[in-house]
Amino acid sequence: MSWFIEVLKKYAVFSGRARRKEYWMYMLFVVIIYAVLLGIGIAAKVAWLPIIFYVGILLPSLGVTIRRLHDTGRSGWWILFGLVPLVGGITLFVFSVLDSEPGDNKYGPNPKLAPAHV
Repeated sequence: MSWFIEVLKKYAVFSGRARRKEYWMYMLFVVIIYAVLLGIGIAAKVAWLPIIFYVGILLPSLGVTIRRLHDTGRSGWWILFGLVPLVGGITLFVFSVLDSEPGDNKYGPNPKLAPAHV
């Protein structure tokens, strides 16, 4: 849960780098929370409940995705490639599972070399 909170603290930070663990732990909690809210919304016939959550996490999700792209040495503008049907989503998925560029790159120091996250 701390990874999810960390991303929310960097609400609209689009610079720097995000490790795979930060990105995927955040996405895991997003999916879990969204599924719970969807279930509650369906049971209570409140269709807007998961939509409110999605709108609320839009900027943090964009931020962590752009920082993840930076970690692999790519520009954040690659996120627009996700708009291409099928191929764009697959490409962004592959980029998100790739390992970090070793050492520093033009987006900052390697977050793997930073002190361990507690």
